[in-house]
Amino acid sequence: MAGLFDLTGRCALITGGSRGLGKAMALALAEAGADLFLCSRKEKELKPAAAEIAEATGRRVLWRIADMTRRADVADLAAAAQAELGKIDILINNAGFNIPQPIDQISDADWDRLVELNLTSCMALTRALAPGMKQRRWGRVIHISSIMALASTAGRNAYSATKAALIALAKASALDLGPYGVTVNCLAPGPFATEMPMSILSAEQQTALGARTALGRWGRPEELAGPALLLASEAGSYITGTVIVVDGGATCRVF
Repeated sequence: MAGLFDLTGRCALITGGSRGLGKAMALALAEAGADLFLCSRKEKELKPAAAEIAEATGRRVLWRIADMTRRADVADLAAAAQAELGKIDILINNAGFNIPQPIDQISDADWDRLVELNLTSCMALTRALAPGMKQRRWGRVIHISSIMALASTAGRNAYSATKAALIALAKASALDLGPYGVTVNCLAPGPFATEMPMSILSAEQQTALGARTALGRWGRPEELAGPALLLASEAGSYITGTVIVVDGGATCRVF
């Protein structure tokens, strides 16, 4: 069975790969044998993260600064990753952000930023890398959605809309790319203890959200590594066009 998860010879691009869920998934892929190309907006986080993963796994780990709200950066990232690693077999679209605002207070600038970052960049990277995957007749695209795509809460309009759109995008892309051996899926994390949710939730909200899960706690970033490796490897070769919810049972509750 171990061979099903072996990524030796594969190359992966992970956006938002310098910390949190992105870094945890990147480490898992490297431990399985993949070479990596990581990106984020901050060199001070990205460079040491890449070095740490390379040292821990012995894999080749390259990196590039990129702002995923800038289409030129996204295009340059795709070109650089393919040129420097020779190919990209696995794409994990992880970069994203949340700006909580009630529906009657959403600014055009914040809406446009979240759509560009959470949705458009994912489409653009998939569009850029899909031809190579089709040519090699093997590929894995994983969009990081959210349980906020399936149920939401007040003030999460833009975030929920973009994360729900990723699920629809994955379904359509799976039909486009399936005949070429390329799978496209979403992971929908629930409450994971990373910087983004901790920066926008009060201490009381953090406690309440953890208690709401069936397991009674927040997830650890490394607990998303297994589902990501499943979808990135031969172990998930017959899974496409779907969403895997990883939420500790948060969506089990009606009230």
